Amino acid sequence: MSPGANGTSSGSGPQFYPEDMKSYTEDRDTPSQQTLYTTSNGVPMPHPYETQRAGVNGPLLLQDFHLIDLISHFDRERIPERVVHAKGGGAHGVFKCTKPLDDLCMTDMFSQAGKECPVTVRFSTVGGESGSHDCARDPRGFSVKFRTDEGNWDHVANNTPVFFLRDPAKFPHFIHTQKRHPATHLTGADDSTMFWDYLSQNPESIHQVMILMGDRGIPDGWRFMHGYSGHTIKLVNKAGDWVYAQMHMKSKQGTRFITQEDSANYSPDYAQKDLYNAIEKGDYPRWSVEVQTMTAMEAEELWAKQKINVFDLTHVWPHKQFPLREVGEFVLNENVKNYFAEIEQIAFNPAHLVPGLEPSADPVLQSRLFSYPDAHRHRVGVNYQQLPVNAARPSYKMANFQRDGNMAFYNQGSRPNYLSSIEPITFRDRTTDLDKVHGQFISQAVTFLSTIRPEDFNAPRALWEKVFDDGAKKRFISNVSGHMANCKDEEILKREIAIFREVSDDLATRLEKATGIKGYDGIANLRFNGTHNGMAANDSLRVANGMSKKVGYSSHDHNGAPIKGTHKGESTAHAGTDGTRPASAAQVCRLFPTILVKSGDGVRLAEAAALRFVREKPSVPMPEVVDAYIDEESGEWGHCDGIMGD
Repeated sequence: MSPGANGTSSGSGPQFYPEDMKSYTEDRDTPSQQTLYTTSNGVPMPHPYETQRAGVNGPLLLQDFHLIDLISHFDRERIPERVVHAKGGGAHGVFKCTKPLDDLCMTDMFSQAGKECPVTVRFSTVGGESGSHDCARDPRGFSVKFRTDEGNWDHVANNTPVFFLRDPAKFPHFIHTQKRHPATHLTGADDSTMFWDYLSQNPESIHQVMILMGDRGIPDGWRFMHGYSGHTIKLVNKAGDWVYAQMHMKSKQGTRFITQEDSANYSPDYAQKDLYNAIEKGDYPRWSVEVQTMTAMEAEELWAKQKINVFDLTHVWPHKQFPLREVGEFVLNENVKNYFAEIEQIAFNPAHLVPGLEPSADPVLQSRLFSYPDAHRHRVGVNYQQLPVNAARPSYKMANFQRDGNMAFYNQGSRPNYLSSIEPITFRDRTTDLDKVHGQFISQAVTFLSTIRPEDFNAPRALWEKVFDDGAKKRFISNVSGHMANCKDEEILKREIAIFREVSDDLATRLEKATGIKGYDGIANLRFNGTHNGMAANDSLRVANGMSKKVGYSSHDHNGAPIKGTHKGESTAHAGTDGTRPASAAQVCRLFPTILVKSGDGVRLAEAAALRFVREKPSVPMPEVVDAYIDEESGEWGHCDGIMGD
């Protein structure tokens, strides 16, 4: 077939596109014995070590494209290292839904038992560089890319349920203290001054510090640790009802830890080696996927009664009140063939949410929704999602109006790059009523900085008094005092011991004995440069960094928590955590103006306006229109058709 004037043949397509263009997986799985050595532009070469010279003992020739191409590409082999989570590894596998979540969430992968989707998981340390030790005392990243039929969901999690901060602007500052000193270029292993300086000025970090310096601070590889979203998200069902949720990934292998003393005996790449070898042997690691949920009103009541803030990354949800509900599990059963292509270039983004999943007002999550894709566009390139490991695999043909940029491989052909009436694109109807799910975001603009309050020490205190046994307490004191030994400023440690004293006087006393440093008697007489002190003995110490309270005081009584009236109404009448928390009449009442409540002593009318039940009497006529009903004993409820019958 002869080419046409436009460079194409008279056949079906352009000839510049190779007929045998390989897919990524085909190229990845082709053995060397079936390949031929060529330059990058496909020209065969007899030997990779040969060069062209001006005589046997002369200089090299610039015309030697093979050599120039080889060296130039070598000079560019490294892409920028991740600022955080630089050291890591991972594998591929599959998720399987075991117990559908369709009553609470419309997400396709949770829709029916047996539903599967491929996953890729990347584990990592947080603060270290790409060559750092796998057994460093550090939180672990635990990110999962679920390739659903409706696009990719990136679950960007850690192995701890909380973090060091709840104010997003603190994140760059905190991470700087985990890196090398700008003058000495030493890490925290040799000089921990910056580390403790930050913590001693931002006491809300104490919950994460308790976990980090405890036994969970060095997990025994990646197979023996759990994963937690930390952030609160929203689950939305097909009816448009929603609940707040926390996602958990529970290791089927159980959890194990490595002591500080023993960590030096392990390979720097211990976690990577352990995971890779286990999969090669067929010992595939598994994690269950479980969820905690609560309704909008429950979130408001949780703050009002227990001062637990669902938007606070330093708080956890009580499991007895909000038990875990299993949704499915995933298994890692395939090692990567090329680490750079499948792990170094993989990019996780908490803004990658599929129908049925929505972000909450958690400020650190909101910040990450921007920060993560921004980092990927810088580090990998604007078209990072075209890379095979990042590409979505939905059940439909994808299209949009994004074009060009560096390394645009799938550039959508000659299709219009605007919303065209000549060659129209198809659309799917909206599945989520964003006005209903996110309506409570509408408010006045405020300046905000969180305040340390007594309730911030409740969960850390429970760890020390109820979770840590005697051995764990001794190891904790040893870990903290050993790390403090490299801090060069005693004042910093006095402040940090004061923060520990708010957790437990026993803990602080033990630390004083171990370090030889007498800490302050709590934080009442301290001012913090990073956090308002809600426990200060006088107003002069209350405001962070000595700021004036005259204009724009950024402390708020509810510390950013959802309070009564935050939500326009109840998000759903289905409590839904695990099927054992039936809806209450009060919850249903918040959803509907008028409901009937069936109970052992008859039927009564519930008036939503006053949230008050009125017992039916002959003098109280039955209404002609009722919106819903609920059975108090079973918790069963439903919509009424409107007109009351018998």
